[in-house]
Amino acid sequence: MPSIVKTLRVAADPNRLRILLLLRHEELSVAELQEILAMGQSTISTHLSQLKQAGLVEDRRTGKSNLYRCAGHEQVEVLDQILRNAELEIPEHAADQAALRRVLRKRQDKMRAFFDSVAGRMGRNYVPGKSWKGLAEALLRLLPPMAIADLGTGEGAFALLLAERASRVIAVDSSARMIEVGREQAQRNGVGNIEFRLGDMEELPIAAGEVDLAFFSQSLHHALHPERALQEAARILAPGGRVVVLDLLKHRFEEARELYADEWLGFSEAELESMLQRAGFTAIHTSVVDKEAEAPQFQTLLAVGHKVSGTSR
Repeated sequence: MPSIVKTLRVAADPNRLRILLLLRHEELSVAELQEILAMGQSTISTHLSQLKQAGLVEDRRTGKSNLYRCAGHEQVEVLDQILRNAELEIPEHAADQAALRRVLRKRQDKMRAFFDSVAGRMGRNYVPGKSWKGLAEALLRLLPPMAIADLGTGEGAFALLLAERASRVIAVDSSARMIEVGREQAQRNGVGNIEFRLGDMEELPIAAGEVDLAFFSQSLHHALHPERALQEAARILAPGGRVVVLDLLKHRFEEARELYADEWLGFSEAELESMLQRAGFTAIHTSVVDKEAEAPQFQTLLAVGHKVSGTSR
């Protein structure tokens, strides 16, 4: 059994055993192994090369250096037994483990130092991989599958996102062209649980009690009569359903009427809460959740309301 012979031959060296004991639970660089073992770089690199040739160690590139770890190999049981004995027989083992803990603390201290340096301006700086879409998708995974209406869907980008978790999505918009684009996108992405319907927010083509959740995502300020749209949302919701409104906080940027076809220049928290109450919603919560840095510094208002169980409104 040459593989066992090779494992025993390579692992017979006490320094290589010390390296294997360290790499058994942690990935380490050559520089970190130098610090722990107090050996020269060339010596450690030679040992790692021999361990790698024997299939006992593997590495991966990270930045400008390589990280080494114990490899999965055929002689796992043989090596495990060798390392268990080595823990007891190698006198440097305890000191090596203490040095390993110091090295790992240095890693953590380096990370903490970075976050300490950006504290207070983290949200204003670019962070790789951090996006509102990513956060939204994560939060959507927490929702139970339900029927959702996206009211004033536009091209359906939000509806497509909702469809990843919903049992079904009904996307409504008054623009025939927007509905056409939304259907094309759903077909192109292979999304089958979304239905685009042409209709007005104030007279929805959705049956009473047909959905569990109604969304207005930056669409309510386009309604001629926002309160009627909210009443329609209450009508299509099943008892116990919820309405979510994401819209603009009231502002004075009059150009929005021409630039974005806005009927209303946003809503104050009090206005939106009052309209939701008159539409029959309870347990209403409103808050300002975002403010744009650039002029005219639009702010985003979030409101959530519940339809009382047992009501037909």
